Amino acid sequence: MFNIPIHLVFGPVHVGLVLLVLVLLKGVLASLLSSKKRDSFPPGPPGRFLIGNLFDFPAQDSGKVYEEWGRKYNSKIVHASTLGNHVIVVNDLDVADELFERRASIYSDRPHIPMVDVLGWGWNSALLPYGQTWRDHRKVAQQNFNKNAAKAYQPIQLRKVRRMLQGLLDAPDKSAAHNKMLSVSITMEMMYGYDVQSLDDPCIHAADKSIELGTKLLTPGASLINVFPILRHIPVWFPGATALRTAAETVHWTQEMQRIPMEFVTRAMNEGTAIPSLLSNFLERKITEGTTAYEEDVVKSLAYTVYGAASDTTIAATGSFLYLMTLHPEVQEKGQAELDKLLKGQRLPEFDDRISLPYIEAIYRELMRCQPPLRMATPHAASKDDVCDGFFIPEGSAVFGNVWAMTHDENKYPEPSKFKPERFLNENGELNGDDRTLAYGFGRRVCVGKSIASSTMWITIASILACFDIRKAKDKFGNEIEVNGDYEDLGLIWRKKPFECSITPRSDKVKQLIEEAASM
Repeated sequence: MFNIPIHLVFGPVHVGLVLLVLVLLKGVLASLLSSKKRDSFPPGPPGRFLIGNLFDFPAQDSGKVYEEWGRKYNSKIVHASTLGNHVIVVNDLDVADELFERRASIYSDRPHIPMVDVLGWGWNSALLPYGQTWRDHRKVAQQNFNKNAAKAYQPIQLRKVRRMLQGLLDAPDKSAAHNKMLSVSITMEMMYGYDVQSLDDPCIHAADKSIELGTKLLTPGASLINVFPILRHIPVWFPGATALRTAAETVHWTQEMQRIPMEFVTRAMNEGTAIPSLLSNFLERKITEGTTAYEEDVVKSLAYTVYGAASDTTIAATGSFLYLMTLHPEVQEKGQAELDKLLKGQRLPEFDDRISLPYIEAIYRELMRCQPPLRMATPHAASKDDVCDGFFIPEGSAVFGNVWAMTHDENKYPEPSKFKPERFLNENGELNGDDRTLAYGFGRRVCVGKSIASSTMWITIASILACFDIRKAKDKFGNEIEVNGDYEDLGLIWRKKPFECSITPRSDKVKQLIEEAASM
């Protein structure tokens, strides 16, 4: 019955009453079914009658909140639930590895998030349920983004990074815009052969709106629809239906985000002007070898997913890098000394230099530890009942890896709030074995494009440090302007809020190198 809009079944006057009754009935049923097992769940805030922990789920800064729950209840795993929907948060890396790695057969699914359907994001490869469709997406992704295949994208990455250097040289006060241009232009060219020239590009605008509006609706505390899926059926004009109105706008911009680059690639193919990209390579194979409609849907979905996921995380990470360098000139100087010793001021960094620059690598690793772009990994789901550390995890539970808690574990990272790249080096200045970036996720659902993401961030860090000094900005009287430390929670992404800093070229030779590289 609920496939029909509920207001057409019961009439608009009674919609609210009907929903209230149904919600209460569900609450009573869920309470009765879970009462026998409640004591065996991991600890968490005590629930209220009928609604459980409905009002305990954090809408902001969830990584820190769940970390605090872990301390309060002295547990590596915490739990909250409402109306039979269970959320398990893992704050400890060893437990995360036990569940997501060693028990991957149970914890490789994704929870069903009702808002995903409302937003029209069911095509997103990262959100697909575990099964054959996901395996097909994963196979294509591994073929195109594995460590060896990732090298094919290095010319694009290098060209875009050096265009960013030119932007910083010409307009250092617009670093946020240059950062965004770098991030979106890399993925757009990789996926579509689409050369973004301006942030006013309609495709960029559409993607920004889609991601900005939609991601905020996916977390447990963001929308009641994620708790009461039946609420998706109320009309958008109904009082309080803010999430549905936001979702409707998201659907529009998502469709535009998909339409514009696809039309561009198709037109370029017809005109013979297409350059190699994930989509153009597939369409070429479609012409020469023949492909199925299903295969085309997989490639299209993967392209949309990569653009939406990769560009936002890169923007967040680069913003944090500039912020941390502004606060830590001593780290800059050590990195620049290492770069100068290798480059001798005569060239810009290349990807092959990575193995010879351990301190730059340590800066990258500490950046991703100290300010991970995703504080909470995309949730997994338990495909059957399980027990971990004596705690019951029911089938269907959403199981989150708390990246923030793990990267700020005082036992592994003393003084975790401090930015110290040296923690990734041994006494001889060589890299230690701690080379895992938890922000890329866990188990079989780990980010398949992590090699490209890692190389993009590394070459960005190395290139900026080789060319520029980053310091606190000064006011008209020559006094340093203190940097605000505020971050914004965008639902899935944690991003530095705008701040002022001074970015100046290190020498005239650097200016020459940048201009020569940008003109190629």
